[in-house]
Order: sequence, then structure tokens, then C-alpha cells
Amino acid sequence: MVLPGLLPGLGVVGDRVGTVAIPRDPDRLVFFTDAVVAIAITLLVLPLVDVVPPAARNGLSAVEVVTEHQPEIFGFLLSFAVISRLWLVHHDFFRHVRAYSTPLILCNVGWLLAIIILPFPTEMVGVYGGDRFTAGFYIGTILMAVLFQAGLELVVRADPDLASTTDPPPPESLPGTVTAAALLALALVLALAIPVLNYWTLLLLFLSSPVEKLWYRHRP
Repeated sequence: MVLPGLLPGLGVVGDRVGTVAIPRDPDRLVFFTDAVVAIAITLLVLPLVDVVPPAARNGLSAVEVVTEHQPEIFGFLLSFAVISRLWLVHHDFFRHVRAYSTPLILCNVGWLLAIIILPFPTEMVGVYGGDRFTAGFYIGTILMAVLFQAGLELVVRADPDLASTTDPPPPESLPGTVTAAALLALALVLALAIPVLNYWTLLLLFLSSPVEKLWYRHRP
């Protein structure tokens, strides 16, 4: 049994639950998302903070605290850059959204799930380094976020009530997200098949722009 009003955007039609657009500015959804991202990106640095007291008790110098924890620092900087980039794309996309629906909220929750999970494999990067499972877990989490971003764009494009009438999503945003997802999927396969490549496979994302230009040049 579904109670009306229990989930926003759900309307009961006979025995079916239908989705409807909620004609409300999505600022509240964006503010909530931004807050979760801010917490997740802050959590990245906590493992680095925690290593300082034990290092001091063990007689390590300030310089040694840094040199002895290079994998953890690398993981922090990598994940900081990744989450920042994912948030920028997400934040820019919502400039083109004027309302929301249950499918949009669910895709956004899935995107947030990937962002919240990311500090976990980040900590594993510091401990296990280039371990095959760790690299796959890390890249797979990023791929999950990009796939949910693509879902957000598909939902908005499929429902004209969601997109801004004055500033709709630009036509190149969806191909860009799909290209990034495809390159991340390739990076994941390569990281699992050739463990020595591990996180270097993420450099494939720099091919996003050339691939998009090539696609636009040869599309019908």
C-alpha cells in the first residue's frame, strides 16, 4: 500500500503508482546534495589527521609524517579532485532544472550514494595501494556516480516539465557524460586486466573532449 504524500512525486492511479513532476524549485534538493558532498569531501582528510598523533609518539619528524604517508596523501588528492569534478558537473547540470520528480530524486540519491562511498575506497588506496580489487573498487565507484549523472540527464530530457524553459540542458551535456562513462568502463576493465596500470587508467578521461569532437564530426 502506498500512502499519498509519503513519497513526493508519487501519485496513485488505480493500482498503479505514477510519477509526476513537482512544480517546485529544486533548490532544496541542490542544497541537500551540496551539504552531503561537503561532508564527504571533508571526510577524505580525516585519515591524514589521525596519523599525526601516532607519528609524533613514534618519534617521527614533521617531514617524515608526510614522506611516510605518501599513498594516503595521493589517495586524498586524487579523490578530492574526483569529487570536485563530479560535483561541478552535477551543480552545473541543475542550473537547467526547474522542477523534480521521483525518478530524478532517486537518480540523485544514487549519485549521492557513490559520493558517500568514495572515502571508503580512498582509505583502501592508502593502505593497499595498487591492489587489483582496490583499484577496481575505486574506479567502479566513480563509474557509478557518472552513470547516475547520465540517469539524471535522461530523466530531465524525457520529461519536459522538469527542464528549464529558458535555459534547458545543452545538447552536448549528455554525450559528454556518456563518453566519460564509456572511458571509465574501459579504465575499469584495463585496471582489472592489467593490475600494474591501476589508477593510471583514469588518465583515459583526458580523451573525453577528443572523442566527443570525433563523434560530432562523424554523426549523421
